[in-house]
Amino acid sequence: MGLRNRIKHWSRAPWVRRALGGLTTGLIRVVKTSTRWSTINAAAAEPAWRGDKPVIVAFWHNRLALMPYCWPSKAPFHMLISGHTDGQLIARAVGVFGISTIAGSSTRGGGAAMRELIRKLKAGESVGITPDGPRGPVQIAQDGVVALARLSGAAILPAAVSVSPRKRLNTWDRLIIGLPFGAGAMVWGEPIHVPRDCDDATAETLRQRVEAELNRVSHEADAAADKGRARGHIRAAA
Repeated sequence: MGLRNRIKHWSRAPWVRRALGGLTTGLIRVVKTSTRWSTINAAAAEPAWRGDKPVIVAFWHNRLALMPYCWPSKAPFHMLISGHTDGQLIARAVGVFGISTIAGSSTRGGGAAMRELIRKLKAGESVGITPDGPRGPVQIAQDGVVALARLSGAAILPAAVSVSPRKRLNTWDRLIIGLPFGAGAMVWGEPIHVPRDCDDATAETLRQRVEAELNRVSHEADAAADKGRARGHIRAAA
């Protein structure tokens, strides 16, 4: 067995997963408490934070490890995360922060995951999904998010979180990991509503709108985090 196969084999061991989950949780906690945070367009998310109106929080898969920072509320929030090893590692980590997870993929419209998402939304509880997950193409929105909004009646709320400094891992989506003692930004887009009777052409237009808005807020979050970190360096040097 080669070294790569040995590492892959060891990573499946329960004790290794528990250890990695603990390390991930610890890193998220340290970054959360040591980072100077700013929020852009919080008004778009406040009704969901209050529990007044559930939303479908949409974000790119490469920001999955950053999303525990986006929900400063005790209102129920459920994240759809794949059943793969990396997804379940993050699921264990975010659970510590009061975020529950649903295993599966939103691209399978008739699957159990989609039905569970709809049930949560109908109960007045918000959910989070990655429209390009679980395996890409990266930052290309699939049609599952629009189908979920149409079937549930809940609006899609594009979101992005970024931290500076940050590291991108060598994964298919270039997963972003926040590093401590810097600046962070949460950016919320405007809600996107999907009519229940929308035709295929309208659904495709809305899918493209979700994709474009996610790219916009992601770019804005990165720029805001980098700017916040630069301001911190200037204050520290003064």
